[in-house]
Amino acid sequence: TGGHTTEILRLLSCLSESYSPIHYIFADSDKMSEAKIRSFEQKRAETFSNSKFTLDRIPRSREVRQSWTSSVVTTLYSMLYSLPLTYKLKPDLILCNGPGTCVPVCISALLLGLLGIQRAIIVYVESICRVETLSLSGKILYYFSDYFIVQWPHLKEKYPKSVYLGRIV
Repeated sequence: TGGHTTEILRLLSCLSESYSPIHYIFADSDKMSEAKIRSFEQKRAETFSNSKFTLDRIPRSREVRQSWTSSVVTTLYSMLYSLPLTYKLKPDLILCNGPGTCVPVCISALLLGLLGIQRAIIVYVESICRVETLSLSGKILYYFSDYFIVQWPHLKEKYPKSVYLGRIV
């Protein structure tokens, strides 16, 4: 919500029209992202007339300050929604940047790949605000993403699998 949406839309503004359709997945309790996405896509359609997108909501896997123990249960609940959605969409690429919603979506995509249904490339971009440590989503997806991008050199030193590109959002 808010900052994560703004960051991902900045990243998407650099993509060509060959990345279409774009499927946005966000938490059902997120009240701001849909309006931001629709505004972004309206502007994008002025440049790319064939631009297509969908909006899908799933249960939030973890609320801010939610205990780790209860977040396991809510993440599994979110997986129940993510798995059929990911199966339906069969993405080639998943670009995510840290909200907890991305974890069940990425795990669902990994399961589809393991089952031989559809292999998705997972690109995780850690939020610009993560200077010293990774977010919880980052700590989980560091091990499963194909590309793990950080925006601070200190994080590259701590996490050698990561790719440091400087500030990209």
